[in-house]
Formats: sequence, C-alpha cells, structure tokens
Amino acid sequence: MIDIAIIGAGMAGASLAAELSGSARMLILEAESQPGYHSTGRSAAFWSESYGGPAIQPLTSRSGAFLADRGFLRPRGAIHIAGDGEGARLEAMRTIFPDVLLQPLDRGALEAAIPGLRPGWSVGLAEPTCADIDVAGLHAFYLKQARANGAVLVVDARLQRAERDGGRWRIETQAGAFEADILVDAAGAWADDVAARCGEMRLDIRPYRRTIAQLRVDPAAAPDLPLIVDANERFYFKPETGGRIWLSPHDETLSEPCDCAPEEIDVALAIDRFERVVDWRVDAVERKWAGLRSFAPDRLPVYGFSDSGNGFFWFAGQGGFGIQTAPAAAALGAALLLGSSPALDPATYSALRFMN
Repeated sequence: MIDIAIIGAGMAGASLAAELSGSARMLILEAESQPGYHSTGRSAAFWSESYGGPAIQPLTSRSGAFLADRGFLRPRGAIHIAGDGEGARLEAMRTIFPDVLLQPLDRGALEAAIPGLRPGWSVGLAEPTCADIDVAGLHAFYLKQARANGAVLVVDARLQRAERDGGRWRIETQAGAFEADILVDAAGAWADDVAARCGEMRLDIRPYRRTIAQLRVDPAAAPDLPLIVDANERFYFKPETGGRIWLSPHDETLSEPCDCAPEEIDVALAIDRFERVVDWRVDAVERKWAGLRSFAPDRLPVYGFSDSGNGFFWFAGQGGFGIQTAPAAAALGAALLLGSSPALDPATYSALRFMN
C-alpha cells in the first residue's frame, strides 16, 4: 500500500522522496530510463545566495549548511560585474539581499581578480560564499537515502493518466498501474502536463531553454577563478577542469517540454559576450548543451496541495534554483505533506496563490 506517489525522479522528486522516506510509504515514477536525465543532469552547478531573487534566498541560505556538511559544496566565490555608469544595479543588489555577504569592488580589484578584463567594466560585487555544487553526488545521495528507507523507484514509467477513485489515486503509466493516497507533481518542465493528466488545473508553469558551452581558452582559466556574473544578466562563466570555461548567455527561450538541444545562435551570442569581457582567445567549443528551467507566472516555486481536495500536491516551478534550494525545499514539502510545522513560511510558495 503506497501512501505517496511522486511523479519525477529529478532533484525535486528525489530530494522530497528522501525527506519523506521512513515517514511514509513512497513510490517514485520516472518517465525516463534514468533519473535526472533532463534539467538535473544539465545544471551549471553553483550555489549562490543571490541567485533567484529575495524570495528564493531563504531557501538557498537554509540549504547551505546541509550541502556543506555533507561535502556537496566546494568554495568558488562569485563576482557580479557591471559597466561604466551601471553601479546602481549593484547597489540595488545590496539592498535586496541584506543578509547576503556582498563586497563592493572597484576597477583595480576587478583587474586583480579577473585577468585580461577589458576596459568598460568598472565596478563589481564579490559574493565570497558562492560555491560549486556536486549535483550528481547530491542527486545520487537523495536516491540512495530514499531507497534505503523503503522508497520504490520505477523508471520508464511515463504518466498516461491518473484519476481519483475511492479516496485514492489510480495511476496509469507505461510501466503499469499503481495506486497511492497522495500524488506529488515533481515533473519539472512537464508539471502542467502531469496536472492535466490528473484532471487538475494547470498553473501555467512554462519551461525556458538555457544554454551552456564548454570552451577551451587561451590563456587557460585559473582553477580558482570565481564565477563571473553580469549584473544585467547577459552572461555568466566559471572555470572547469583543465582550464576550460563553462559559459552561458543567460538565455531564457520559451520552449515546449522536450529533450532540448542548444541553438548555434545562442552559443555564438555567448562567445560574443564573453569576448567583450576578457581578452582571452576562444580556441574551441568542446561541448554544448541546454536544459529547461520551469517557472510559474510569478517566477516562484510552487509547493503545496491544490484546492481540489483530491490529494494532489505541487512540487514544481523551481526555475534554475531547484538544486541549490533542494534541502530546504524538500524539508518544506515534507512538512506540508506530513502535516507538521515547516521551518519556513509556506504561504509565499503555496499553490493556492493561483487558485483564489
């Protein structure tokens, strides 16, 4: 007898299952042949308290100790840079994030931190707490914990439809039929589709494509180079193994839920923006990929029961910050599902905000 069935075994579904396992009988249904195939496996893999906005920051900050204590964070640091006359944008960041350590940098400090910085980039903010995340390790940790506590994972189990019958969910998938008291929608880019297949109201959660390219550059990137983020959200880049760079044009292109691929124009745009920042030569594009980041209309995650009274629980719309907030979000979701008091106020993220 299953208490809770989770649709989706990416970071959202895996973290929630791990948090719930041992307190409820869990079933995780994954559409693909391997968990984490889509957005979880394509992350730029950094933890930044300023990323996602002020309503996301409490989730990120609260997740930090969990991630650090278990060895999933590696110090990186970040620098947010702005051009001549754009200092107000960085000052606004300091106002918006009063609890995040953000240190002003002048042109001299930027030149010392970013070799080959071109003219025109005059001010910056250091965010020393920024760190790299071991995404694959964290995802595997959650799946292992869930299984150890009795959760059952079924792959190749794409949802066909589900309906409420006799106070339980009857769930039909490509891997067979299942039953559960509560159904959790942790399907990422497919969250609205899952809701529709369950007879629930869509929330207009939309996926957007984000592109990343791995570049071989000259000079090779120093391993201790911080994450460099444009204050106007036009690019970010960070060093990777062997002096390579991971670079994104910070694109958000509306997409259908799919196994998305990068567009050549987005890679070219990223390189053009990169070359306007530093005087490094781009020798080769060695890899390129894209993932989908899914947002609700207000760009905040959706955690909580729908108003249908059918035991349908939303755990979706986490944008590009679902990995860095996973521990706190899972704890919040589990508290709501188990009827206990969450550590963070759930009202900000409630599904009911779209149903009133």
